[in-house]
Amino acid sequence: MSGSTAPSTRRRFLQTAGVSLAASGLLPALVQAGPGTIIKPPRLRPGDTVGLINPAGATYVLSDLEIVQEVLSALDLKVRIGAHCADRYGYLAGTDDARAADVNAMFADPAVRAVMAVRGGWGCNRILHLLDYTAIAHHPKILIGYSDITSLLVACFAKSGLITFHGPVGTSTWNQFSVGHFKRVLMDGAADTFVNPRSTGDNLAQTRDRITTITPGKARGRLVGGNLSVLTAMLGSPFLPPWEQTILFLEEDNEHIYRVDRMLTHLRIAGVLERVAGVVIGKCTGCDPGEGYGSLTLEDVYKDIIAPCRMPAFAGAMIGHIENKFTVPVGAMAEIDADAGSIRLLESAVQ
Repeated sequence: MSGSTAPSTRRRFLQTAGVSLAASGLLPALVQAGPGTIIKPPRLRPGDTVGLINPAGATYVLSDLEIVQEVLSALDLKVRIGAHCADRYGYLAGTDDARAADVNAMFADPAVRAVMAVRGGWGCNRILHLLDYTAIAHHPKILIGYSDITSLLVACFAKSGLITFHGPVGTSTWNQFSVGHFKRVLMDGAADTFVNPRSTGDNLAQTRDRITTITPGKARGRLVGGNLSVLTAMLGSPFLPPWEQTILFLEEDNEHIYRVDRMLTHLRIAGVLERVAGVVIGKCTGCDPGEGYGSLTLEDVYKDIIAPCRMPAFAGAMIGHIENKFTVPVGAMAEIDADAGSIRLLESAVQ
């Protein structure tokens, strides 16, 4: 009995001490979730500094960096540009070592409170093995982007436990819809609810941004996902979290439907779709049948691949290569309602 009492006492002491330190701001908030530890980054506040990185494709028009600085200034945020942000190595924003160095430097810089990608493209998978995940866990801060930035978001969550954010990149359209969700999630620390706009415009019925229920019902789990092709390319790597008790969200851009079919089929035969609690499909922009005799529709593909897995699922959420974007926390607990087409955060994603 004495052999088990001492460790138990130590555990209680450490848990109590950890809660006290986290409450005092000396340690990041840690929440036990399954086998890992979930870390919530500090929220953004007016006057905070945002570090800009280019971990994927190159920025060919340098005035884009000026525009991003103006956007962040309008949000009352300061800017620090990564040392290699304007580099170019072919279609990449510099060498793998340089791009990874900017990510690591931004997390190590105590003056930087958030890290934002300028744009997507391709290249984040090439630097995952070069990132310092221990330092990222010890210096938690907001990391945000979408498209190819998916691999950074998911890998940082899987390897460090840090909640990251699938949302606008610097060169996104910063309209009222996107800015509203950005502020509520990252600055207000709200447990936001994501629902599509429901305006009919000048029509008698809503024609845009409708949702499609694939399988009805509600499900709870930690949100994990992003771009379908990027996420599928990460399968088999050590940079993905366990899929159990997760809500998988996906989006895609400019892929023929047969390729979307191929990638969703890959997720199914790899055992991913059988393990998740629910699925949300965002926008698949430019995903058309292409040339040929005929094609399945996206709805056909969802019916064939996702519906047989019998988890709540819906399509059409404002996630993807679109102007109106949700800011979705990767790693936060949420509940989806596939009938209503909603994603409801069950907790704040920031401290």
